[in-house]
Amino acid sequence: MSRHTPTARARLDDVPGPRLGEPLPRFTSAGTAGLPEATRRWLRHAIAEGTPLHRSAALTMHGEIRIGSWRPFTARQLIVPGSAFVWQARTAILGLPVRGFDRYVDGVGEMRWRLAGVVPVLSAQGDDVTRSAAGRLAGEGALVPTAFGVATWTADRDHDAFVGRWLIDGDEHGVRFEVGPDGRLRRVTMDRWGDPDGRGHALHHFGVTVDAEATFHGVTMPGRFRASWWAGSEPEEEGEFFRATITDASFS
Repeated sequence: MSRHTPTARARLDDVPGPRLGEPLPRFTSAGTAGLPEATRRWLRHAIAEGTPLHRSAALTMHGEIRIGSWRPFTARQLIVPGSAFVWQARTAILGLPVRGFDRYVDGVGEMRWRLAGVVPVLSAQGDDVTRSAAGRLAGEGALVPTAFGVATWTADRDHDAFVGRWLIDGDEHGVRFEVGPDGRLRRVTMDRWGDPDGRGHALHHFGVTVDAEATFHGVTMPGRFRASWWAGSEPEEEGEFFRATITDASFS
């Protein structure tokens, strides 16, 4: 597949994963020494001692997405933090199925959705889509805490926050994590490229609020969460467009 050629269909196995046969180190609390205190708190809460430091996650989820009005969806997603993701989903409009994908693979972002498998609903690719998808990839590093070694971590002035930075195809993306005293992840925020108001692409403050956790195979991640544009400002409620519950996860 060419780096700049759109495809009609994205597969989860389009996402590059770790090389087969390469042994994974295991998590130890001692291995977080030198990281900011709030980062250590999060990782020790999110990863059970001795858990392999997986580099990718395959997730199953359901929820609601706002396309004009709120619509239920089901989805599968593969994430390799700092590298790639594919999110395949299904919803409905006027009772007709809509299937498609959002993805960032090989340095290219793309969205492609069809009604009843035939009628194009949305097809988008280009620099703006790629930049926005790369920002999404950085934020979703919170879903694979075992891949924390891909990012760099710095302290925040707030004792209960820290910043993760991912270098994605030459561009740095910073994400602020807010955690509780027990290390539970409460919220992530970032400045993300997008066009939520239809006025042209620009940086907007973007946030994900974690309402509940889920634990799979020794990894605790956001299990129920909401995503919004204009995080921390009055229009945030209007900017909410995504609500999801993760029902299963596997790692590699």
